[in-house]
Parts: sequence; C-alpha cells; structure tokens
Amino acid sequence: MKTKELHELTVEELNSKVKELSEELFNLRFRHAIGQLENPAALKNCKKDIAKIKTILRERELKA
Repeated sequence: MKTKELHELTVEELNSKVKELSEELFNLRFRHAIGQLENPAALKNCKKDIAKIKTILRERELKA
C-alpha cells in the first residue's frame, strides 16, 4: 500500500484499515504457525502497512 494513497483517506477509513490489517496479520500468524503460509514476506508487509497507517494517524493527531 502506497503512503500517498493512505494520506488521501479519512481518519475513519484509516482506522478501519488498521482493524482489517490486524485481522489479516492474525490470520497470517496462525497460518504460519501451522505451516500453511506460502509467502512469509506477507507478515512483514502487513506489519509495515499497519505502522504506516498508525504513523499517519499520529501525524494528524499532532496537527489538530
């Protein structure tokens, strides 16, 4: 997910994205634990996307 795209979203949309990605991360971790994860890099990418969104949310919080 591109940072530029994330900056265009509203706070509510960003919060819903964080929730979606958190659920996806849980599922990825679960599949990794039972050995069914095909792409281990997906865990890293999901964590990075969550961090990007939380950073943008924090920036907006500090501006307000």
